[in-house]
Amino acid sequence: MQAILAMTFILVVFAIGDAVSVKTKSIISSLFVAAILFLIGFSIGVPQDLFASSTMLSIGAVIIPILLVHMGSMMNIAQLKAQWKTVIIALSSVLGIAFFILVFAKIFIGREAAIIAAPPVAGGVIAGIQMGEAAKSIGRNDLATFATLLVVAQGFVGYPIASFCLKKEGLRVIEEYRKNPDIKIVEEETKEESEKRKLIPKLPEKYLGDNLYLAKAAIVASIAVVISTSVKNALGFNLIDQNVLSLILGVVFAAIGFLEVGILSKANSYGLAIACLMTVIYSSLSKDTPSLLLNILPSLIIALLFGTIGVFVFSIIAGKFLKESKFMSVAIGISALFGFPGTLIISNEVASALAKNKEEKQFILSKIMPKMLVSGFITVSIASVVLAGILASTL
Repeated sequence: MQAILAMTFILVVFAIGDAVSVKTKSIISSLFVAAILFLIGFSIGVPQDLFASSTMLSIGAVIIPILLVHMGSMMNIAQLKAQWKTVIIALSSVLGIAFFILVFAKIFIGREAAIIAAPPVAGGVIAGIQMGEAAKSIGRNDLATFATLLVVAQGFVGYPIASFCLKKEGLRVIEEYRKNPDIKIVEEETKEESEKRKLIPKLPEKYLGDNLYLAKAAIVASIAVVISTSVKNALGFNLIDQNVLSLILGVVFAAIGFLEVGILSKANSYGLAIACLMTVIYSSLSKDTPSLLLNILPSLIIALLFGTIGVFVFSIIAGKFLKESKFMSVAIGISALFGFPGTLIISNEVASALAKNKEEKQFILSKIMPKMLVSGFITVSIASVVLAGILASTL
């Protein structure tokens, strides 16, 4: 298949998925729609080398560390300090997912499937790709598909639970506001204040451009890969996964001022980078048959069920110790099943539905949105990637 035709087909599928997601207010995930369209396409004769022919697959495999650097650059350390309770609850939820899947779901789906399942349920695309590659390394393409489908399906569980819990929390906080409308909203630190504390000052605007942004992100990603590989060669085992290190260095280099916040977006490259990344997660679907998908379905349901139970148990316990409401605690924990931008969309939808005016909406958002944004970042972008790095080495 010609590269341009393959790329066009893939991008059209992604565009349709995005449109359906917007139309349904994220109730139907764009990932799910794209997966269905690809499966239909392969069943009616779309070439199985679609992803490889597009060249997007090879780019997606290379760009993962750079994307993780980008994700790390978006972490606001000051905000994380302010939301330390949220961070603890989010991490507890990831532990709950891992515990319930690795201990209880394993009884029904087997050890290898449980290991593959835990990181994607606790995170998203990156964790799914990591575990998909780990499954392929042991010759289990069925488990690679399992990882993909978990990423695709988890939103169907996460979104309704998060919406319900946030509505309960929103009702609680708006009653608080209506009783005492003089409550002030805490404002975040301005960008100017943040820039003043950078170790490396910002370059003059005339020197900043797409190529410079891309080069800086690639430099940090390369440092992570070189360090990880060197340590592995020296010790004989993978002490720190290159993806995890890319994320960590993204945080560090953004904090000192070398990287701009959301650097791939600054370089106008984020959309294409994500499209290439998605081809990696979908690549295992090209060889799947309806019978294989039906065989995977019970394991999929079991993994999501026990993962969700883990979120409820561990987040509520953590929230109780930290004096956070049980509904907010569960909403924080369940963000692992969808992450950003779902955390942003649901927070806005809940605030709009409950508020009678602009001031009430802003108050509700001030109470729930920072927690949801931080929790989504902690679970999907950090904890699940670390968990994948750990569990992949145990297969």
